[in-house]
Amino acid sequence: MAGETPPAQPPPGPPPRPLLWRWRRNPLRRRTDVFQAWLGLGLLLAVLAAAPVATVLVADAARRHYEDTARHQALTRYETTATLTRDAPRHPEPGSDEEKKTRYPGEVRFVTREGRTRTTRTEVPPGLPAGDEVRVWVTADGEATDPPLTREQVRSRSMGWALLAAVGVALAGAAAHALAVLALRRRNLADWATAWAETAPRWTTPT
Repeated sequence: MAGETPPAQPPPGPPPRPLLWRWRRNPLRRRTDVFQAWLGLGLLLAVLAAAPVATVLVADAARRHYEDTARHQALTRYETTATLTRDAPRHPEPGSDEEKKTRYPGEVRFVTREGRTRTTRTEVPPGLPAGDEVRVWVTADGEATDPPLTREQVRSRSMGWALLAAVGVALAGAAAHALAVLALRRRNLADWATAWAETAPRWTTPT
């Protein structure tokens, strides 16, 4: 219909711009551009400041947790000698490096500290015949379990959580920046539509 204002079209994509263009004065720079520049800088500084703090705090908390776990495991687990009740499966590549690392589940029998005979399942090297003795870690209930955490395991797990904390802070900063940029883009498009609604009638003539 004559006299109707055509719908606003989004502005064309920006041409390549020099680095730090938002910091330079120019007639096309918007207040949202300046705000985005300061926001990006602020988030970067916040991430750089928070990441080391989060890393240290998480690493310390994880270390204390795993040290407590290791102490509890040392008090509630013990190593004993057990006898294999059945032949362990043979590895398809005898004598290989893979065979040395492979373990198969096997049934073993052992005597607890209380003098009771118990049977449980644990991981044993391949090819062992029934009657061979193996060393196993068991709980106070007589169940096979893993040995207590070592210092190296405590250290590596603590460092793993510290790394996750640092990455988490960085991802949080990146997500906050992405959401802010999206909001600013919507604001810019809304301002563009408003400006077009005021300008388009001057360019349209009744037919």
